[in-house]
Amino acid sequence: MMNKTLNIQLLLTGDELMSGDILDSNSAMIAQELKNLGLELTKKTTVGDNLELLTAEINAISQQADILIINGGLGPTIDDLTALALGKATSQALEQHPQAVEQIKAWCEKRNSPLNEPNLKQAYLPKGCTIIPNKNGSAPGFIVSHQQCDIYCTPGVPHELKSMLLEHMIPAIAKLVPSNTVSDTIRLQVFGLGESSLQKTINEQLPDWPDDIEIGFRAGIPLLEVKLTCRSKQALQQKELWLVKLKSLLGDHYIETVQGSPKALAEHTLFLLQQSNYQISCAESCTGGLIASLLTNISGSSKSFEAGYVTYSNAMKIDMLSVKPELIEQHGAVSQQVVLAMAKGALVRSKSDLAIAVSGIAGPDGGSEEKPVGTVWIAWGSKEHLQSQCLLLPLSRKYFQQYVAHIALDLIRRRLLNSTETPNYVIERGV
Repeated sequence: MMNKTLNIQLLLTGDELMSGDILDSNSAMIAQELKNLGLELTKKTTVGDNLELLTAEINAISQQADILIINGGLGPTIDDLTALALGKATSQALEQHPQAVEQIKAWCEKRNSPLNEPNLKQAYLPKGCTIIPNKNGSAPGFIVSHQQCDIYCTPGVPHELKSMLLEHMIPAIAKLVPSNTVSDTIRLQVFGLGESSLQKTINEQLPDWPDDIEIGFRAGIPLLEVKLTCRSKQALQQKELWLVKLKSLLGDHYIETVQGSPKALAEHTLFLLQQSNYQISCAESCTGGLIASLLTNISGSSKSFEAGYVTYSNAMKIDMLSVKPELIEQHGAVSQQVVLAMAKGALVRSKSDLAIAVSGIAGPDGGSEEKPVGTVWIAWGSKEHLQSQCLLLPLSRKYFQQYVAHIALDLIRRRLLNSTETPNYVIERGV
């Protein structure tokens, strides 16, 4: 085991997971803690509360894996079958484990709860197993070895699993990690590019990309995360060189290198506004105030956010933003002329330094051959320099509004960065 990458697999149990009544968060927790050791799960399997299926999966997986983590099925009820399945798989009778009994007794005493038979069921475990203490619950975890595979059995309650994982399992697994294992991951936040178009660009512009620096993508809405993972010491030494090349390729689509939780695009925009000592206002039609909401959700936004105008009807565009009626009559509400007038009106009314204005057709109705659903005009800038752009975003109403709001923020971000690039926003997912 010491001379090869560990094959670690996860087996989740429970009818509630199969039916979707409970969402699985435990596998993400396990995967993240393994990742911190430079390890990854090779496979994840989920089975219901079926003794024969569970036993068969344990036998099959233990033939392949070095480590099997079983999560769930250790509780006091009749459908908690993990211990029984392990007993069948290993041909070991279940017996009352003294250490498990003491743990359950202590748990009951701490809560002034009587020790009953369902609780004691949790102490009947395969003969010869090793206990994993559970300081947050009644069900002890345990470890058995089967077919040269170490099998860790853990409860499904997340906070119980977490303490077992951090205090007992991860330290034990860490001792098995080969000394030459390297796993270093950098996460880059990107806006305006899709994963397939970015992969194509990398293939074309950086054809000598090294094999031992893995590149991966996590597509989000609206931001894309690009992950670079080094798997060798040589890759680690080259990391900075290739990171510079990738950032150059991304240009102003690159937002930040993520450390911890990623920031929202609105946070980056607001930070630049505060650095420049600028104030901004919004004139929104199709986004219904979403741009203003994204900015004002951030603490300290009052230093830079001046006003928001939600002018959904033509009458309010005329009344609140002084858009001339003849512009709407001649060009329609969704037009360059009207969105520029909305931005000018917001600048005059609010006396802010910068403005964003949007007017579009969110759908699903209201489109035409000339202006199909998904058409949006955006205007941004100052009194002295207003810019505008028309986009066609073939998305559902909800995601159309999300993308329009974020594109508007990104255009202001680029303006504050003095970017000379012409953004080419790519929408790859028809959500």
